[in-house]
Amino acid sequence: MSITFAERLARMPGYRAGVPTGKAPEAIAASDIAQLASNESPFPPHPKVVEAIHAAAGAMNRYPDPDATVLRRRIAERYETEPGRVAVGNGSCEILLAAAVALCEPGAEIVYAWPSFSMYPHLAALTDAREIRVPLGEGYVHDLDAMAAEVTAATQLVIVCNPNNPTGTHLPLTEIAAFCEGLPAHVTVVLDEAYIEFQTNDDPDATLDLLPELPNLVILRTFSKVYGLAGLRAGFAIGSARFRAAVDAVRQPFDVNALAQAAAAEAILHQDDVDRRVERTIAERLRVEEALRERGLHTADTQTNFSWIDLGEAGEEEEEEVVAGFSERSIAVRPGARLGGPGHIRVSYGTPSENDRFLAALGEILD
Repeated sequence: MSITFAERLARMPGYRAGVPTGKAPEAIAASDIAQLASNESPFPPHPKVVEAIHAAAGAMNRYPDPDATVLRRRIAERYETEPGRVAVGNGSCEILLAAAVALCEPGAEIVYAWPSFSMYPHLAALTDAREIRVPLGEGYVHDLDAMAAEVTAATQLVIVCNPNNPTGTHLPLTEIAAFCEGLPAHVTVVLDEAYIEFQTNDDPDATLDLLPELPNLVILRTFSKVYGLAGLRAGFAIGSARFRAAVDAVRQPFDVNALAQAAAAEAILHQDDVDRRVERTIAERLRVEEALRERGLHTADTQTNFSWIDLGEAGEEEEEEVVAGFSERSIAVRPGARLGGPGHIRVSYGTPSENDRFLAALGEILD
């Protein structure tokens, strides 16, 4: 008799990363690969962050602080809240998965837009909940009215990725606030704001003002993007103390390693560095988007560190050939089909020279 695995395993969609396989990060960094597939920062961590990592490395014979006390306190200080309302995790993905386990029983409902972050389909498969995907509206934006219409007594979790991944679109605070305020109190609303610092519609901290009036709201953020710590995996959520306790209860202990805690706790002190990274990214965003328009390519109205590009006449049938063409030129981009948008590619902004390589290669491939 062969081993029988849980039935839900067959429903797990799997996650295909955008990074080249078979190579260590340092090998990729030293190679000629333009890594424009994973929405990472092309800029290394702040020097003080690197110093903090070096200082912590000598104590790797000890387990990390299971409560991430320093990191949670500094997040709380940065966002003027209480440490008891801050949950941290091995990337924001872990908090999402833990939230689903803590909130959803079989038969519960999870509502989210599609295409959106490719981790969301894992949540229903993991918990035997029922997922409800609501198509994006015109302009690749969340159709909040359509999402609200899908909420029932069985809905436990509603996720709004804002700015949205993979399309890059952002809804202003006024629309988000009205949506959250109109949902029933039994629904936990997760605002996934992994890219919030890159948008220019609102103050990046504006959604924090909604928390005092909405105890069912959770704001999810990460150190992987604008802070340049993707290799260490640290994310956090700010919500109610009950939410933090719930996700902590279902996760493994020592989930955020000591180096990640030290790096994130130092990185959050350097908001001037965040501002510089955002400014450099937006400058490249404007330049790349203008070049794409000059080629006659349509993109979503991005408010992130990446572009969602409609391949136009190349379309869905030639998407793989386009991605392969970039790969042949040592440029990594993400195919849209894997992200729920066939006929598109998602391209992160790298350094100016990497972006120049991408634009030149795009011209060669499409011509």
